[in-house]
Amino acid sequence: MELTQELSKTRNIGICAHIDAGKTTVTERILFYTGKNYKMGEVHEGTATMDFLQEEQERGITIQSAATTCPWQRNGIDYRINLIDTPGHVDFTIEVERSMRVLDGAVAVFDGKEGVEAQSETVWRQAERYRVPRLCFINKMDKIGADWEFSFKTIKERLGANAIAMQIPIGSGHELEGIVDLVLMKAYYFTGDSGAIVEEREIPESLAELAELHRHEMVEQACNFDDNLMEKVLEDKEPTPDEIRTAIRKGCIALECNPVFTGAALRNIGVQRLIDGVIDFLPSPIEVPEVQGVNPRDPAEKLTRPHDASAPLSALVFKVVPDAHGDLTYVRVYSGTLKKGERILNPGNNKRENCSRIFEMHANQRQALDGAEAGSIVAVVGLKDSFTGDTLCDADHAILLERMVFPEPVISMSIEPGSADDKRKLGDALAKIRREDPSFRSEYNEETGQTIISGMGELHLEIIKNKLTRDEKVNVQVGKPQVAYRESITGSAEYVRGKFVKQTGGRGQFGDVTINLMPYTKEQAEADEVDFSDNVAFENKIVGGAVPKEYIPSVEAGIRATAKSGILIGFPLINVKVQLVDGSYHAVDSSQVAFEQAARLALTDACQKASITLLEPIMKVVITTPDEYFGNVTGDLSSRRGMIVNTEERGVVRLITAEVPLSEMFGYTTTLRSVTQGRATSSMEPLEYRQMPPNLVKEVVDAK
Repeated sequence: MELTQELSKTRNIGICAHIDAGKTTVTERILFYTGKNYKMGEVHEGTATMDFLQEEQERGITIQSAATTCPWQRNGIDYRINLIDTPGHVDFTIEVERSMRVLDGAVAVFDGKEGVEAQSETVWRQAERYRVPRLCFINKMDKIGADWEFSFKTIKERLGANAIAMQIPIGSGHELEGIVDLVLMKAYYFTGDSGAIVEEREIPESLAELAELHRHEMVEQACNFDDNLMEKVLEDKEPTPDEIRTAIRKGCIALECNPVFTGAALRNIGVQRLIDGVIDFLPSPIEVPEVQGVNPRDPAEKLTRPHDASAPLSALVFKVVPDAHGDLTYVRVYSGTLKKGERILNPGNNKRENCSRIFEMHANQRQALDGAEAGSIVAVVGLKDSFTGDTLCDADHAILLERMVFPEPVISMSIEPGSADDKRKLGDALAKIRREDPSFRSEYNEETGQTIISGMGELHLEIIKNKLTRDEKVNVQVGKPQVAYRESITGSAEYVRGKFVKQTGGRGQFGDVTINLMPYTKEQAEADEVDFSDNVAFENKIVGGAVPKEYIPSVEAGIRATAKSGILIGFPLINVKVQLVDGSYHAVDSSQVAFEQAARLALTDACQKASITLLEPIMKVVITTPDEYFGNVTGDLSSRRGMIVNTEERGVVRLITAEVPLSEMFGYTTTLRSVTQGRATSSMEPLEYRQMPPNLVKEVVDAK
């Protein structure tokens, strides 16, 4: 029982938001007020604890998620908060994705002037996908033009959230003084050099009516989650603060509402009350559903593990960071106890791992532990064959947890080592970065002798290049960024034959297959319940043994390998279905290699007959521009084959949402600055792949 009480005092949370909404500043204040740091770090000074990479300090942005653990006391009870500060830039969305996978709750931070921005929507959707309860913090209420009502409204309208105001600000901009707590109906002011002294006063008269209105709404909403509270309110009895909190906590954990807090982290206003909110409304590990997985020996058998230190061990690797003393493998322990020096199983590859050391992390500092119980987030040293998304478990009670899905890269560029010594070092350096970052890809092109690296955006690749030169000391030359196109077909091809016959001095080679090729989508594959790995479906329709059973896997392997390497100009072929409908074999000369080659020939021929084309990545671009430059910006977007999806007026600025091909967006930030005299901002994220116009396909093919 004691352990359950201990777990109930743990919170595993993430801080997430659009770039520049103030996530890291909020985190720095949390570290200071919880006593984890003795002074506040500032992002703009490059002294933020959680932004410890040189790149982060120079650019003033978060690039990789950083974890820490800090204490907090609420109503005389000691709590432990495991906190992850995540990036806001879309190029590093993988960091948010893998953090959300292992968190029990999240704090979504919003800019008090801008409200919900483009990347806010992305991180919100990621949290939805992993069913992470979250509360909101409307930050930067000290900013000129900050508007709490507007920001609160955007949370409801743009995110479709059931937002419940827990606080309202006292003033805004330079006149921001404190906050009104709608549960206690008291005003709070944060005084002293660092806002550490919290003073409780009566609500200013000018805000009394507004506070009553929002409190009434809050209580009304809370009644939806608790029948006892509903009964009390219907009898015209005043609910206690604890009753209101209990009801809203139920709704938040059930993903039915989102409590909204406010303040200004940079001015040290409201952060302590936000930490109280984390304790009051976000779940402990025992309040989230038991972790689910499958039996690795029989994937049809579903398994669960309770959040209990005495249960069999189950844990998930969610991040790997290369380190001079051995890779740091970040692990969320869901059940059981992970002990130092213990041998554990990775059921995904069936390899045993040695957990030689365990650390509690504080950004880039570490504290050694003897073990980690259910509900912990720790870093482990000693794992050799376990990477992001892998499960770790007790060998006698194996369970395989659901893997993470990583986004496909949308941009690539060539990279060449400067010398023979650099060539030797480059392979190891790229392998190290791939272990650390699953959204990064690299491959060697035999024909051109170039190494091609691929990532999520220009900034992503620029930082990879800096890692190679600065951290790994590899001198490299880089080419211009290239778009990661995909190949697909616009029509179908039936009964296309591929025949591979090779006669040498001894035994020959003979393979003969006939296939049908047609366009196919992920939705169709899900409805038909067929394997659609790498966006290619394969169906065996052979009857009567025209192709012997032992050669069918070789035919599929040939199809998939050809699709992966591309037909037109070497980009992967996607969204197709291949049916093996006929063929023939030779009793002596047929082999697996021959049928693999025959399948390659058939698919290549079928693609030409089915009108092969290119798909290009389309980006969702959101631009905030002063009204007078609206025409300049939309005109420039049109010249880039952009399609304006939505425009919205916000005072003297316009918010433009457009869909633009990635190939047209290189260097866009510089152009935007010049056409708006540096007054507009933009954000960009991958949306989908779409078919290219035929004249542009020809240009790309000719350029290759």
